[in-house]
Amino acid sequence: MISLILSLAVLLVGFAVYSKVVEKMFGPDERQTPAIAINDGVDCVPMKPWKAFLVQLLNIAGTGPIFGALMGACFGPIVFLWIVFGSILGGAVHDYMSGMISCRHKGDSIAELSGVYLGNAARWVMRIFSILLLTLTGTVFVNSPAALIARLTPNVLNEQFWIVVILVYYVLATLLPIDKLIGKLYPIFGVILIVMAVSVLGGIVVGGYKIPEITLANLHPEGLPVWPFMFVTVACGAISGFHATQSPMIAKCITSEKQGRAIFYGAMIAESVIALIWAAAGVAFYGSTEILNNAISTLGQSGTVYEISNTMLGIVGGALAVIGVVVCPITSGDTAFRSARLILAEITHLDQRKIRNRLIITLPLLAIGAVLTQLDFNVLWRYFSWSNQTLAMISLWVATAYLIKEGTHRFAPLITALPGTFMSAVSLTYILMAGEGFGLSAAIAYPAGIVFAIALFCGYAILLRKKLAEA
Repeated sequence: MISLILSLAVLLVGFAVYSKVVEKMFGPDERQTPAIAINDGVDCVPMKPWKAFLVQLLNIAGTGPIFGALMGACFGPIVFLWIVFGSILGGAVHDYMSGMISCRHKGDSIAELSGVYLGNAARWVMRIFSILLLTLTGTVFVNSPAALIARLTPNVLNEQFWIVVILVYYVLATLLPIDKLIGKLYPIFGVILIVMAVSVLGGIVVGGYKIPEITLANLHPEGLPVWPFMFVTVACGAISGFHATQSPMIAKCITSEKQGRAIFYGAMIAESVIALIWAAAGVAFYGSTEILNNAISTLGQSGTVYEISNTMLGIVGGALAVIGVVVCPITSGDTAFRSARLILAEITHLDQRKIRNRLIITLPLLAIGAVLTQLDFNVLWRYFSWSNQTLAMISLWVATAYLIKEGTHRFAPLITALPGTFMSAVSLTYILMAGEGFGLSAAIAYPAGIVFAIALFCGYAILLRKKLAEA
């Protein structure tokens, strides 16, 4: 239990201290935000800070910090360190910079920002990459909640039925102005999400479950190496490129740049708290990483969540917890498709104030998602996980280029260049080693990942030196 308490405490201290460092390096000011300057009544809409925080949290807190944390817990308590420090030094910085840079560019997507700061080729790569990732994300976040809801309802309301229901909701959430459906439902969902996390934490404490103390040992029963697999398995609780597609959505709704620290950085820390609780629940409930891994293999991620919730909290508490877990992916899946709509609108230049233009983009997008729901969830998840972390890597380098060009301090680019370098090594090493990638040995993948990361950091250093010389 001490390991969990310390981890939670470090997260809070990280927000109190490091978020202010990041904010100072960016330098928010009093300029008008898109919600004020544009205010189109559809996507750029002023939103109260507390509501913007809840929408951002629910946008980013999908299945990832729950399923990913449970799978990450199979490596043992070492996962706590990745969740805590990955979030403070990487994930929260990534989310803050993605949101704030977008805010200064009329709410543009990460794809458009890539074009501004890394060139037109990068813009098109990121457009394609982002749309693929968002479509995969939306699809993953259809299957997992549908499977969980089906467990709580009569057999006639099976998983396929709930997939259709969720897709219909996604159509509405993608089409309607952000304050008409998302802005009204998310505060309610936010309460459910908080109740879920508190309930599971309470179940751990009251039930007397033992949480192992933090160790650097790799306890994965299948022998998967911590590097790089754990850093890809646990994405949304530590750092996630998907968030770079979501932060611009709320960048269109904040009414002051100075709200960014609490909304963007703060929501990521809150998501990490959720991931910590579920990682702790996994190792505490099953007692060993081997039994936890077997549960995930036999029951699936949804079944494992249901078993933990129902056993630890009883039928009523378990139902509440599972509903909370359902809320997480649904409130990320809808905004995944919404973000994809916005990126496609940037490409096609279709005015999104017109419902007809929104329909032209939305219906084919959701149709593709419906087809993808028929694919194997585990295959989708593996490709989602890698593409997710690769997008995080690119987003951090976009932020680094921005800080080199616009930063208020000569050391400002380091806050994104260092985690960008780390994620570059993670991304390349993983795709070289993984079965869904090239399946190469560690002897080849490890050096290649390190060389790739060093090369990118050297490129950053050269650009920074050139900028300082010009100044």
